[in-house]
Order: sequence, then structure tokens, then C-alpha cells
Amino acid sequence: MYSVLPSFVIGFHGCDKSVAEEVLSGKNRLNPSTNSYDWLGHGIYFWENNPQRAIEYANVIKENPERCKEKVREPHALGAVIDLGHCLNLLDSKNLQLINTAYEALKKACSKKGSVMPQNKLVKGGELLLRNLDCAVVNFLHAQQKELVSEKKAHYEFDTVRAVFVEGKALYGNSGFCNKNHIQICVRNPNCIKGYFREIEPLTEYRIP
Repeated sequence: MYSVLPSFVIGFHGCDKSVAEEVLSGKNRLNPSTNSYDWLGHGIYFWENNPQRAIEYANVIKENPERCKEKVREPHALGAVIDLGHCLNLLDSKNLQLINTAYEALKKACSKKGSVMPQNKLVKGGELLLRNLDCAVVNFLHAQQKELVSEKKAHYEFDTVRAVFVEGKALYGNSGFCNKNHIQICVRNPNCIKGYFREIEPLTEYRIP
């Protein structure tokens, strides 16, 4: 009943400036990420209302080119207007239960096939950046949902996935606030992206609403 989130959200995609310019000119489109370690499954990734994190991510790719197929020479934050549509919103208890059920089903399927379950992995520095298990679970859920739709046991597939991540170092002491906390959006249905834009500098003589 509450899978469709109202209104639009603003997202920012970290990439090379040349990629952003091609998208803005209409010459190209963003390609879905299909890495086995993608945090929210396969799709086009955006930082919700967070151009700074998009730039930070693009800088990480610039310094670690092995992490991405596309090279980043000039880090840029490409803005997008996104209609979340039918969203697998992982701030919703019902959807978190769906994820848990999908995990159990994937574990059972792997056991039946005699295959090993994917695992999330820590990288240097102790951050959980390689989320192979989470990616597999989300993709498995989407496959289940697609099958339910084909059997007319469900009315829709999920257009987007949205989740909050507590990441980075504590801001102070034992704070629950960390310096890389963010909301991430994974767009599975490209038609949810209603348009792209270039971030502009604010006019200093006016307040920012």
C-alpha cells in the first residue's frame, strides 16, 4: 500500500565531468552498475541530496581506478530528478522483512545447489565496502518479485531501492553520528530519472531555502 513514495527526490551521481557533460547534452545515458559487490543490487546509483558525497566518491575512484570501469580525471557531481516509483525503501519495516525473507530463500537455494553463499567483506581500513552478500540478496528479491508479477501474484516490480547507511568515523566520542552517513538510491527503472541538471553556485545575496 505504501510502496509508492510521493513527490520527487534529488540525487547526485559521482563521475568524471566528461561523462556528466555527455549526459547533460543528451548524447549519452548513465549505465547501470552490475558489480557483484554493489550495496543495493544492480542499478544506477545516486547520493540523495548530497553532492559533496558524490564528489568524494568520484575522488575515491580517481585515486583507486581499479574500483570502476570508467576512469575519473575530473571529479563531478551530476544532479538528477528522480521519481522513486515503487520503491524498495529499506527505511520501511515491511521491506526490511522482505529482505530478510529473501536472504533465507537465497541461503536455502544455495544449500540445495551446493554453492557457497556470497559474503560481505571488509577492506583496508575496516570499512564494509564489498557487499557481495547484500547485493546477492537484493538481486534475488528482485528476481522473486519479477516471477510473482509474471504469475500475477504481485502487481509490480520495484523501480528503485533506497537505504540509509551509517558509515565512516564517529563525529565525536561514542557518537551515533558518523562523518559519512548518507542515503543511497539505486535506480532499476531508468524511466524514474526525469531529468539531469548541473549544480549551480548559490547567489550570496539571497538566503538558501
